[in-house]
Amino acid sequence: MSKNYTVARISIKEKNFEIIVKPDPALSYREGKSVPLSEVLVADIVFSDAKKGLKVSEGDLQAAFGTTDIQKIADVILKRGVLQLTAEQRRRMVEEKRRQIITLISRQCVDPRTKLPHPPLRIQQALEQVHFSVDPFKDAEEQANEAIALLRSVLPISTEKVSVSVKIPSQYVGKAYGAVKSFGKIKRESWGSDGSWAAIVEMPAGLYGPFLEKLGEITRGNIQAEVLK
Repeated sequence: MSKNYTVARISIKEKNFEIIVKPDPALSYREGKSVPLSEVLVADIVFSDAKKGLKVSEGDLQAAFGTTDIQKIADVILKRGVLQLTAEQRRRMVEEKRRQIITLISRQCVDPRTKLPHPPLRIQQALEQVHFSVDPFKDAEEQANEAIALLRSVLPISTEKVSVSVKIPSQYVGKAYGAVKSFGKIKRESWGSDGSWAAIVEMPAGLYGPFLEKLGEITRGNIQAEVLK
């Protein structure tokens, strides 16, 4: 198999079905991006073993997929089957997933001694220390929770939450409201006679710094915020 091609496969009723595809278009198609199948498929053929060039009979295709239309069959294989990744694709996906995991940990956790988030580099080094293996296909949040449990053995880490009191002038409420909701849960809110908006927001302690930065940008520094004791 050329390094420019890869295989997508699926097993149905104990029979194997494979198509030869172009790696990057195939991955994009699987991720739901708008890519024509004509740019994905190397050949309009379904194999039982692509390496050996063994083709599947029309009878077996009909029995497994209810059709002999290669386009419809390829769509099923690409979306529901297993796509063989190239080494470069796997490397890129693992690195992107690792960045997502580190960002989630940094946003959700703090050092209980300082009440500040651990820098991303420190989290990355700790993940290496505990030999955390990143799965490119597994949900980042699920893996972040698994990683946090492992990191406790090498890193002081806490997932505590804080309640933040915030008040925003009327002219910035429209843009700021959505931003506040994205950082945490609004526990209580009220409106002032001047149109200002005040709220108590519960959020992961590690998000307080980014929260202040974001709202500072939106309100041009016209914000009142403090962590409630």
